[in-house]
Amino acid sequence: MKKTVIKYGLIGGAIVSLFMVFTMPFFDSEAIMDYGELIGYTSMIISSTTIFIGIRTYRNEELGGVISFGKAFLLGLYIALVAATLYVITWMILSGVFMPDFMENYTAAILEGMQEAGKNQAEIALQMKELETWSELYKNPLFKILFTYMEILPVGLIVSLISAAILKKK
Repeated sequence: MKKTVIKYGLIGGAIVSLFMVFTMPFFDSEAIMDYGELIGYTSMIISSTTIFIGIRTYRNEELGGVISFGKAFLLGLYIALVAATLYVITWMILSGVFMPDFMENYTAAILEGMQEAGKNQAEIALQMKELETWSELYKNPLFKILFTYMEILPVGLIVSLISAAILKKK
């Protein structure tokens, strides 16, 4: 199982990390800022296909075509953890080297979007206060790591659940 976890976790992590590396140069453009979350989560879903493939391969090649929901889910979760760790490492390096002012830019983009959408000053002030709190937390590397895991792990968890449900065989 360990070999499958490492192999498919690294493949999934490489996919999502390479996607991040190749889109990073365009991140300052308004188009990428507007669609950054969509692009990011799309790359996470694409990379999470390795969870399904890893579970199916392990079931068919190592377990003779039989796997319980629990074992399939755990295998998927482990693959997701390896991929997520590679994603977090990549983000920590890229954001630290190429985007040290990421939170400031992100905050400015959100506030600008609220102004363009015609939100009132009270809503904008409330959002600004919340973003200032998050920005302060984001300066701590431990919180930055945890926030980054919170971006990708829910996707891996959902894909692991769906894959385990589809691939379980008694």
